[in-house]
Amino acid sequence: MKGKIQIGYLVSYDYELLKKSIPIIYQDADTIFFAIDKKRLTWKGDSFFIEESFFQWIDNFDIENKIVIYEEDFYVPTLTTMECEIRERKMLSEKMGIGNWLIQIDSDEYFVNFKQFVYDLREYDSYLENPEKKPVQICAFLIMLYKYTDNGILYVDKPQKAIFATNYPEYMFGRRTYGRQIYTNNIVLHESLSRTEEDLRFKLKSWGHNAEVDNGFLVKWLKVNENNYKEYRDFHYLKPKRCKKLAFFPTKTISEIIDIIREENRLNRSASLLWFKNFEQRIKFLSKKYFFGIDNKSVSD
Repeated sequence: MKGKIQIGYLVSYDYELLKKSIPIIYQDADTIFFAIDKKRLTWKGDSFFIEESFFQWIDNFDIENKIVIYEEDFYVPTLTTMECEIRERKMLSEKMGIGNWLIQIDSDEYFVNFKQFVYDLREYDSYLENPEKKPVQICAFLIMLYKYTDNGILYVDKPQKAIFATNYPEYMFGRRTYGRQIYTNNIVLHESLSRTEEDLRFKLKSWGHNAEVDNGFLVKWLKVNENNYKEYRDFHYLKPKRCKKLAFFPTKTISEIIDIIREENRLNRSASLLWFKNFEQRIKFLSKKYFFGIDNKSVSD
């Protein structure tokens, strides 16, 4: 079975970043869905505004008519921000259509080689048949862009695993589902933190992780620059020690950063590591299913 490559974006206050993300994935997508709250409310209930010029940009850019605008009430005041996020992701995936590869990308995420990611997905097309009986999650590796500086951008010098695609959207936390995880050697730039101070403060109080942000994160973010970053350690916004060191790209242009990553090949994961991680995930999945009698529930590392 060869399902479609369906891509979904949760569109909110950082919608302008889509102008960098969409061109990278456009050619290899079958359909691209934009989930937008009807009342322009974040998961915390704060208002945001989308300029009409952005929709004009969509009309001009979408020459193959791949983009679908999906508007609904995604903010529910009785739910937490994470519960609102999970609800919206499920609704979006159902709109995208079970039986296809359901890829959810955030506005601030830029694939280094999306064509390769799609190629890797196709190796597992058999999982699109009866997906509820064999749910899987397809992973790539994020390079977190930490902070723009005068002459470039600081980034976390160790790729972090992230889930992007699934065949069955039984989300439990963000993009995580209960399916077995499959690792692929794909790199995605994540512009989650590299924003103005004003934009970053707004994001930290509005996104699904707002209740989990480390208390010292913003203090350190404000202090660090391209001259002193080697003097600091532990930069992750939730669990600081997950991101121990920063490095520096001498450019602010995403396309140039992508070229650097492709040329250096330094940030790619080795074939032996991927084999080991996939073997480990399969053993965990089978152990939980057969020894504990739990269906469709796998552990995550």
